[in-house]
Amino acid sequence: MNTVELTPHRFAGLLTPAVDRTFRAGMLAGRDGGGAELSQRYGGPTATGFLVDLRTRLAAPGGTVDGPGFAAITRYGDPVSARRAMDKHVAHGMIHRRPDGALSATERGAAFLAELYQVHAEVTEELWAGHDERVARLVASLGRVLAYALVLADESGTPDGSAFTALAPPYEPDGTGPGVLLLNRLGALRHHRADAHAAAWTAAGHTASSVAALPVGPERLAIELETDRRAAGPYTVLSADERLTMLADLAALPG
Repeated sequence: MNTVELTPHRFAGLLTPAVDRTFRAGMLAGRDGGGAELSQRYGGPTATGFLVDLRTRLAAPGGTVDGPGFAAITRYGDPVSARRAMDKHVAHGMIHRRPDGALSATERGAAFLAELYQVHAEVTEELWAGHDERVARLVASLGRVLAYALVLADESGTPDGSAFTALAPPYEPDGTGPGVLLLNRLGALRHHRADAHAAAWTAAGHTASSVAALPVGPERLAIELETDRRAAGPYTVLSADERLTMLADLAALPG
């Protein structure tokens, strides 16, 4: 049997749209399947918006996101707008912000996140029903990839401002359903890619705003290829066949 060569850097590029599609399907299902109603009970998006984004760290007992981490997570938005939105979360009693800028969930915020995890468990179970083997396989493979990504980050001395290390590893309490494990591990992987992308465009002399405005062409392609190279390290823990299987499993999931 001929084996398709799928190097880690090629895989990193091919994986990105598959991860984005599956993750967004799960999050959209969560919003429409009870998440929006849940948010309204706690004050609406002005009270809960960033809690959803930061859930995989702030849901953990004692979990915090520091200032540089939050800046990395919101790097493509206006920092003034992000701070004002966070001010509203604090005013609603959902998030506590320390003088040094570190963020944590209040008791009320933690209650919201516990309910959100339950909503995500219910909707992903329905969304990916009949795909138990695929989901289990993806959860296991992504677990290995994320664990190695954290090892590499520790070895390289990841500087302040990493979205990935701000939120990974995802909080996975005992009894967390496989759909939630998959959703949150995909989310962590997206942050890993985002950090690689930021490093690539920074090295090319861009800012978040200038790279967003960059037209399709050779310069953008070069940045994307460099992003693939920087994002590829964790995928060396998978064999070429396992990489192909991951792509196939993601493509087969509804969403």
